[in-house]
Amino acid sequence: MTHIKYVIKRSGVTVPFTPERISNAIYRAAVAVGGRNRQISDDLAQQVVVQLEQNHDTEYTPHIEEIQDVVEKVLIENGHAKVAKAYILYRDERARHRNQQDAQAAQPSANIPWAKIWHVLDWAVDRGLHTVMGLNSRIHSGEFSQVVTESEAAYSVEVEKAASAILARREELKMVIITGPSSSGKTTTMIKVAERLKNAGVRLVTLNVDNYFFDLEIHPKDEFGDYDFETPHALDLDLINKHLTRLIKGEEVLIPYYDFKTGKRVPDQTPMKLAADDLILIDSLHGLFPDMTRDVADPLKFKLYLEPLMQIKGDDGEYVRWTDIRLIRRMLRDASHRAYDPRQTLEHWHYVRSSEMRHIIPNINTADVIINSAMPYELSLYSARLRDDFKRWTAEYKEKPLKEDAFIRAERVARLLDSVTPVLDDSQVPTDSVIREFIGGSSLKY
Repeated sequence: MTHIKYVIKRSGVTVPFTPERISNAIYRAAVAVGGRNRQISDDLAQQVVVQLEQNHDTEYTPHIEEIQDVVEKVLIENGHAKVAKAYILYRDERARHRNQQDAQAAQPSANIPWAKIWHVLDWAVDRGLHTVMGLNSRIHSGEFSQVVTESEAAYSVEVEKAASAILARREELKMVIITGPSSSGKTTTMIKVAERLKNAGVRLVTLNVDNYFFDLEIHPKDEFGDYDFETPHALDLDLINKHLTRLIKGEEVLIPYYDFKTGKRVPDQTPMKLAADDLILIDSLHGLFPDMTRDVADPLKFKLYLEPLMQIKGDDGEYVRWTDIRLIRRMLRDASHRAYDPRQTLEHWHYVRSSEMRHIIPNINTADVIINSAMPYELSLYSARLRDDFKRWTAEYKEKPLKEDAFIRAERVARLLDSVTPVLDDSQVPTDSVIREFIGGSSLKY
């Protein structure tokens, strides 16, 4: 039992000290380099606590940076150099990210598809949809249906272009990867692209990478102890690559089955073999993560990336954040299809976003095609559905240091949705729209 009760965060806020977070952080660093021994992580975490308590009285409250320094020291002292390196690199990465935010660096990020964004912004300006004020004006003028039609048409053109790009490389391709962060619209887009390819005589055969999750007992956890299904290291990447290589050679493989109820993977369950003209389809958050398909040569892969690249400014003069759009989408989808409390989605979004920043965003510019899945009109639907909830969550989280991230997001989204004219009637939204993936009522089979 530790006598350390609290820890000081970088913001200066004091929060309860939980040794389990140290163990989870060590284990996640170990997983990144191939280790999966929880007991070792627990033992190392205990050593960290012992060293923190040495030469300090019972009122001692360490700073988070001090704890991380001791973690590095303990890892190195115990001969875990690779784990220490992974931990140090992640810590340094987060520090650089904070420094860039604090300095509001003027250098454009290499991870942002600027040319694509300019095209989206140009489209929005031409239609008066580059500001919330413009969107509201068109809704007040009775043009909501027209905005829906314009938005859906733009998305359809992008899907057609993606399918055409795949067909142009049909002879060399063996695999199509559809990827993007959480709630970017991958499933609907996959269905639509697959339909167009099928009409051209090309069949996509899905390799469901969810079946390659490691058993839950060796699964990495986030800093709060929740199992983290957002990291690519939760997947057996070696086995995925082995199966992909064999499938491309024309061999049959036996796909495992992952039982989410038991948290166990059952090996060698479903036979899979490609016909001559089949393409492997991978639909995954981490399709662009290099190790996901490292054993497959790049010319054999077509990589399609999804993101709601909405270019619309709020009343505060700031562009609406794509991550906030996806947060709202996931809230609605989780509540509708998974009986998941939207509050839980908000509270867990911090580690969803952390994994995106580490494993997804840095690889955007390796994609062959980027599709914008944002529809300006979706903001008006979300305002009608979640505006009051975000206001309530803002008030509830305001004085809770451990929910600081949830408070910041709730407050920002509440301001946005409060500025958008709400539209409750979604009957103008096509039943096969990508937005139906989140608000319900889709005619597509997911």
